[in-house]
Amino acid sequence: MYKDLMNRQIAAITLVALFLCRATHVEAKTDQPNVVFILIDDLGGRDLPVYGNRFNEAPNIDRLATEGMLFHNAYAAPVCSATRASIQSGQYPARVGIFDFIPGHWRPHEEVIVPKHRVQFMPNHITTLGNVMHSAGYKTGYFGKWHLGNSKEHSPNARGYDEAHVYAGGGFYKPKFRPGYKTQQGERLSDALTRMGVEFIKAHRDEPFFLFISHYDVHVQLDADHDLIDKYMEKKRDPDYTCNAVYAAMIEHVDRSVGRLMEVLDAEGLQEETLFIFYSDNGGVDNRFDNIPLLGGNSRNAYPDGHPLRYIATTNTPLRAGKGTLYEGGIRVPLIVRWPNEIRTGSTSKALVSSVDFFPTFLDLVQGAKPGQQTLDGISMLPALTQNKSDLEREIFTHYPVYHHEQPMSALRKGDWKIVENLVNGNFELYNLKYDVNEMTDLKFSYPVKFDALKRALRKWQADTKAQMPTPNPDFDPSRRYEWGKHPDR
Repeated sequence: MYKDLMNRQIAAITLVALFLCRATHVEAKTDQPNVVFILIDDLGGRDLPVYGNRFNEAPNIDRLATEGMLFHNAYAAPVCSATRASIQSGQYPARVGIFDFIPGHWRPHEEVIVPKHRVQFMPNHITTLGNVMHSAGYKTGYFGKWHLGNSKEHSPNARGYDEAHVYAGGGFYKPKFRPGYKTQQGERLSDALTRMGVEFIKAHRDEPFFLFISHYDVHVQLDADHDLIDKYMEKKRDPDYTCNAVYAAMIEHVDRSVGRLMEVLDAEGLQEETLFIFYSDNGGVDNRFDNIPLLGGNSRNAYPDGHPLRYIATTNTPLRAGKGTLYEGGIRVPLIVRWPNEIRTGSTSKALVSSVDFFPTFLDLVQGAKPGQQTLDGISMLPALTQNKSDLEREIFTHYPVYHHEQPMSALRKGDWKIVENLVNGNFELYNLKYDVNEMTDLKFSYPVKFDALKRALRKWQADTKAQMPTPNPDFDPSRRYEWGKHPDR
């Protein structure tokens, strides 16, 4: 009897100890919110219903915006690797030395020779976002497209992420990963990445975690489930939008991923203590730079030969142009952030924010120390998120010194004004985005003082970042200028 009493007392003490430990841990987690970062590939600034799209459907992203903050002036680089490098480093792509996708575009017979990346991977001296969060005591996971170096020593696993599976090709329905990951029979890439995220959340629910899911949707070649494609084929078209059924289906695949992740956070009781970020790496693709059909996989015949939607994925209207340009359609992107009890629900922000801002934001969030001599080009978004306070006159720079959908360019937005420099012929354009978001009316001769001030600011920034520039091509051949060649570093 005495022995039974002692056993019951020991069991009771153990339960109390476990409860106190759990309570203390939960209290500690309150000071260290979890972070879920969802990065979409090539999603345009006007592709979502919350940004006014009347054809595509994304009910879970709608809910995310209703419960969080929607940004109207969020910027990225015009292509994938550049934006990803800036997120991981807190630096403009020009400073990192990765300004194009890796390895890069190449037109050998053009008027100028475009610069090459300083390195074809995230530079080794850079402290990454994964390093910062790992050092702050977070379990870190990265799943999906990386595009910052293919070798093992340059993978997420070597750059601060405890767990990682990088998408390594195979398309949307036979994806491969490094390190390997066993997908289920017929499992789509977006679903596999979501499952990785769900498993990561459940495994680390009792400790602060940083989950980065980098989708390959809605990148070309476009491919989606046939039942979703059929749904959008039958849907009434919006006369002011392209209404590509395969593209719309891919957006719904992404939306389902967002919904599933929100669902597991709710089920695990983690919603209230999780900062949830939804962002795109550049503007939408209107057509491929090489002008070939952009449908692939099982969806390659979704539209018959000769149909325009074999070549057009989306339109960024009223924003000008798209991916691979420094016009607004190429660099202004969706950004939605939810953080219960910290961000006012259903709010919107006009703050000028950039991909370089995530690094200092996370440093601010975890009260981390700035890494060594690493220059940070961004500013913390926490005041914009929690107080809706921001500097509407701040400067945001973009630099894309290569041929893609346009000629090499460099640009600066400051307040409502934007200057664009053509790096081939030296011409400039000046726009007022408040009254001319389409960037149709060049005002440099009408506002010479404003034009000179922005030009000086752009020149100063180019010098400060050591932005690489094109050089004259001695082998320029006008008859072959538009031919694409193999990049020397490929």
